Amino acid sequence: MADIFDIVADSTRREILQVLLESQTTGSGEVSVSQIVQALELSQPTVSKHLKVLRDYGLVRVREEGQHRYYHLDPSPLEEVDEWLFPFLGTAEEPSDAADATAIGAASSVGFGATGLSESQKEFAASVGKVAAGAAARAAALASRVKR
Repeated sequence: MADIFDIVADSTRREILQVLLESQTTGSGEVSVSQIVQALELSQPTVSKHLKVLRDYGLVRVREEGQHRYYHLDPSPLEEVDEWLFPFLGTAEEPSDAADATAIGAASSVGFGATGLSESQKEFAASVGKVAAGAAARAAALASRVKR
């Protein structure tokens, strides 16, 4: 069986997952095959083929109602990707001296365009901001998983 990276490597499958995610955040959480076909302007057999791969891997769940199939996202298999990416996203330079540590405070209080900060201090402050944003996103995702 393919691993999660093979599954999400296909752009059509990523687009289908995006449609399902948007439905989950703005709609009922379920999308019919015909709605996916319409949203992505693909043929029904193409969409069905990709939905089968996503279903077999557990990224989507299906509810059958007569001849209609309604799909919803199950992001739990994506945790493997998140765990693999975490070390790469969570790396940042440590302050090499007090000047770099001061740059963090200065950048956060007056903005990155502040005069008096060296380029390396601005770059360091920007990297800290990216790491903090990534950590906040991971915490929000974890919190939403816990709420389910």
